[in-house]
Amino acid sequence: MLQVGINGYGTIGKRVADAVRAQPDMEVAGVAKTRPNFEAEAAVRKGYPLYAAVEERADRFDAAGIERAGIVDELVERVEVMVDATPSGIGAQNKSLYEEHGTPALYQGGEDADLVDVSFNARANFTEAGGAEHVRVVSCNTTGLSRLVAPLEEAYGIEKVRATLVRRGGDPAQSSRGPINDVLPDPRTIPSHHGPDVQTIFPGLAIDTLGLKVPATLMHTHAVNVSLDGAATATEVRELLADESRVFLVEEGMAIDGAGGLKEFALDADRPRGDLWENCIWSESITVEDGDLYLFQAIHQESDVVPENVDAIRAVAGTADAAESIATTNEALGMGF
Repeated sequence: MLQVGINGYGTIGKRVADAVRAQPDMEVAGVAKTRPNFEAEAAVRKGYPLYAAVEERADRFDAAGIERAGIVDELVERVEVMVDATPSGIGAQNKSLYEEHGTPALYQGGEDADLVDVSFNARANFTEAGGAEHVRVVSCNTTGLSRLVAPLEEAYGIEKVRATLVRRGGDPAQSSRGPINDVLPDPRTIPSHHGPDVQTIFPGLAIDTLGLKVPATLMHTHAVNVSLDGAATATEVRELLADESRVFLVEEGMAIDGAGGLKEFALDADRPRGDLWENCIWSESITVEDGDLYLFQAIHQESDVVPENVDAIRAVAGTADAAESIATTNEALGMGF
């Protein structure tokens, strides 16, 4: 059983911990938190050994009556792979800790690409993470775009991708980002950072991205235009994407008209936390005109990178190839509708 540690037990960390626990070949050796709060209590209640992420604050957990297994250095020393799920920029500060113990580490998309040996997407470049010491699981939006680009590139070739990303203003619990009443070009320059980030997975890809931030918390929505090199019909593209295990084609008859409907659907499907790990593509939006593909997809920012983290663990540890890992992860999580 692969021993996995998770530094940061917030929006992403707690989801990764649950996903790792669900795998038949992995075990959560512990999770680390900077302060005692309801998430720290939840981790202990779930049976995850809890470590203090900052040694100087360790006594705060003791004072709060929250059982503590030790400090994060001890966790890093005993695991085979660390998943750093801390806020953007903190992972870079933690890198020396992982190097000190010789423990491979995964980082999230908020870290700079030059921090790591490779940026990772399971569908696109699984093998490149083999044996790497520092791997970055790209952001939720980059993950969603990469999952779309990979099969299209393989089947038809791509001349150019153009995407407008309508981004949620914050996660549901991020009250510090609101309340807001505005629609903001974010950034006002072109391209947004998402295009260059996709190029860390597909170095030769021509892609332009624009970003808007809106007063919503549920999901991101992408309006995508792909100029294809090869001939394709809308029906053929639908069939191609329907075969992708991490793509959910939202059929017209489901009467799901937006992010709110998707979240309600996920809750009714008994998905943990109402999570949507898949790209949610409206089937009726898939249109091909004169070699240009158009579609809308929704990306659940809290969860679509979770299966990618699980696959990155196996890639770094060298315990499975891409197809085997993706299939194992999907089955263990119950992906697919």
